[in-house]
Amino acid sequence: MSSDARPLAVCLKGPTAAGKTAVALELVRELPFQIISVDSALVYRGMDIGTAKPAPAILAQAPHRLIDIRHPWETYSAGDFRQDALAAMHDIVATGQIPLLVGGTMLYFHVLQAGLAPLPDADPDLRAEIDREAVDKGWPALHDELRRVDPIAAGRIEPADAQRIQRALEVYRLTGEPLSELQRVTEPDHDYRFFNIGLIPADRAMLHGRIESRFRKMMDRGLVQEVADLLGHASMSEDAVSMRAVGYRQIVQHLSDEISVEEAERRAIVATRRLAKRQLSWLRTEPGLLEVNCTADDALDRVHALLSGEKSFVQPLA
Repeated sequence: MSSDARPLAVCLKGPTAAGKTAVALELVRELPFQIISVDSALVYRGMDIGTAKPAPAILAQAPHRLIDIRHPWETYSAGDFRQDALAAMHDIVATGQIPLLVGGTMLYFHVLQAGLAPLPDADPDLRAEIDREAVDKGWPALHDELRRVDPIAAGRIEPADAQRIQRALEVYRLTGEPLSELQRVTEPDHDYRFFNIGLIPADRAMLHGRIESRFRKMMDRGLVQEVADLLGHASMSEDAVSMRAVGYRQIVQHLSDEISVEEAERRAIVATRRLAKRQLSWLRTEPGLLEVNCTADDALDRVHALLSGEKSFVQPLA
């Protein structure tokens, strides 16, 4: 039992398809939690199938904050998330309940707990220079350059993620310091005690099976049409940040006649597995993370056991 008097916030994190939502819903039924989504794609309206967004009936029973708060043609940053999440946490604690932050966007969890780094402002001339290099060499080549100067950041960024590669290289060229190092030395400026639980698969093959099965179900539910409808909006662009999300990016390529629907499905499944690998790599470096085997039948019981020593959970909901 902790003697720390600061308000408690529980973070339930893990790779995609780990079953985080199912565990969170059970916890909300039994304990005084309110859910805050920690997912960079769930913030967008209309992106329902490809994000595995909880159904309206589920959201009515267990509301998730920070879902459907942006149009898919708008941007949403880690800084935006931190501001919104802290405001939501304040509101939840004011009601006498406990924030349950659930998701797989590890950068969001990081900036929430560690604070925001004092990074340099954008430099338009340098960004234009990096863009010209990308035209000549391709973004994967610039990702290789990033790997040489900042392997930690490169390990968290996909070779095709132009926006994040550009920013990481921009910061390095402006400061001479790796972005990952600058982010590491931030100071937290919150008043919360975080309890971090990771849903980690002991059987990686089972997680891969879940990923493949889930994406095929998304296709059956109409993911291609969902993306086509999003792209049909006057304000929307194929280059929008939201369309870089895994699954959406591959369907955009199909709708642009670059690849077949079968190839889009194959690439999306491979990309999702790679995303899960990056998420797990991040979690493996996180100090103090309490791990639960997400592919075990007793995952919920294990989470309960980890929480049992917290004084905040002595009295469950009536």
